[in-house]
Amino acid sequence: MVSRTPLVRQNSAMRLDHVSYATSHDSVVDVIQRIGSQLGASFIDGGIHPQFGTRNFILPLKESRYIEVVCPLDHPAADKTPFGQLVSKKVEAGGGWLTWVVAVNDLSPIEEKLQRKSIAAHRKKPDGNELFWRQIGVLDTLDQASNPFFIEWQSDLHPSTERDSLVVLSSIEIHGDRGSLQTRYGLDAFFSEGDVQFEWIQDENETGLESVTFLTQNGEVRID
Repeated sequence: MVSRTPLVRQNSAMRLDHVSYATSHDSVVDVIQRIGSQLGASFIDGGIHPQFGTRNFILPLKESRYIEVVCPLDHPAADKTPFGQLVSKKVEAGGGWLTWVVAVNDLSPIEEKLQRKSIAAHRKKPDGNELFWRQIGVLDTLDQASNPFFIEWQSDLHPSTERDSLVVLSSIEIHGDRGSLQTRYGLDAFFSEGDVQFEWIQDENETGLESVTFLTQNGEVRID
């Protein structure tokens, strides 16, 4: 039986940074063309995550957010690192929405709750520039797809600034339990108010993102 909890809104103290969609390397061009066509916008080649064995394409959104389409590369890191494993696992299952990522100014409270340290990460863009951040929680996402992971940007530039955008991320539908996430990560304020809505579907047979809805110049677009 599937039950749904009411929509809740996001608080700006912790903010939704981006949503990730996983696909195979062979299918990535088709996926970015399909999603870009649905939203009336185009993706940018984001480059390679050398330590994870993955590469991504970015579609900037309004409100300092973006969509990431990510694929595994034929590289040992794709099988050995948690993020590489997360992407590869999703692709092996057929691909689709991978996860949602929360940005914070300081990861220390999350590190304390999870009782482990964040890791440094970076992405090398095609123009040679690099973006740097710290992240934590990918192991939790591997364990339960409804769990987000957390990011603290350490670069002056954010992927959402790569190009002006008119597309707004308006809501996310997730198979999962909001209450358990609030307790584990301290997300009470995050879900209490804000500009992104979350709808929770409690279904013991499913976990993870069901859909993401966007507001575009041509109206509302829901992408499964």
